[in-house]
Amino acid sequence: MAGYIVRRLLVSIPVILGTLTLVFLIIHWLPGDPAVMLAGDDAAPDRIEFLRQQLGLDRPLWQQYLSYIWSSVQGDFGTSFANSQPVLNRLIAQMPATLSLAVLSTLFAAVFGVVLGTLSAVYKNRFMDYVIRLVSLLGVSMPSFWVAILLILIFSVHFQLLPAIGNGSFKQLILPAIALGISGAGTLIRMVRNSVLEVIGEQFVLTLRAKGLSEKVVLYQHVLRNALLPALTILGIIVGNMLSGAVVTETVFSRQGLGKMVVDAINQKDIPVIQAAVLITAVITILVNLLVDISYSYVDPRVRKSRS
Repeated sequence: MAGYIVRRLLVSIPVILGTLTLVFLIIHWLPGDPAVMLAGDDAAPDRIEFLRQQLGLDRPLWQQYLSYIWSSVQGDFGTSFANSQPVLNRLIAQMPATLSLAVLSTLFAAVFGVVLGTLSAVYKNRFMDYVIRLVSLLGVSMPSFWVAILLILIFSVHFQLLPAIGNGSFKQLILPAIALGISGAGTLIRMVRNSVLEVIGEQFVLTLRAKGLSEKVVLYQHVLRNALLPALTILGIIVGNMLSGAVVTETVFSRQGLGKMVVDAINQKDIPVIQAAVLITAVITILVNLLVDISYSYVDPRVRKSRS
């Protein structure tokens, strides 16, 4: 297992490097000059040129790229163009809010996805199955920003049960987590349902029933153990979607976090902040998917044997 983890980490290096390169090129190809944005449209050319030199934007693109990669490897993300503050300090300050949102929304998606997906499979082609499949379809189809606005109108404006904006309390985290997690829940419902139905038709399930085991024992101890492997793969992808989806969700709910910070940085073309936020998101996504792969070994002994 240790060798497998080392190999996965080595494979992740070119993935991270490719992500950094792509983000660097996209940001520098976008229209707009950070020096002009900082100085103002009416600033004198000398002032703009001075800012470009201060920000290092006067150097050739390949020099900026090599400097950016080398600094990122050392953990030095530079200083913000907008406020001249260290980018790393801003990341440390904003990361807990986004991680808490991503964790809660993933938990919401996992619980509802597994429970409703299993019920949909157990009650196949019955009323409950049709209702759950409709809920799954709606969850996958509705954009997160539209769900966020709908939740605010219902639970904050109409019933006044939960706050609509801000950070600080658990109540302020509930609506953003639901808005962000509902799409993942819809995806998991469909995946778990199909996977459970496939496993139920296997020969070993018929053998277990023939031995006299109850349906609950067959379902919870044997069927779900095998059916959840595909769901684990989807769950790793969902976590990445949660981190990227936080950009929209945190903006709608006026929450502080990495997503809101990226939106502000894009508006100001604050290149170091954008690059650092994308790098952190990519690293977290890679580590989560590595944890998902490792969890396969504990869910399915056959996977553990193949990696030993």
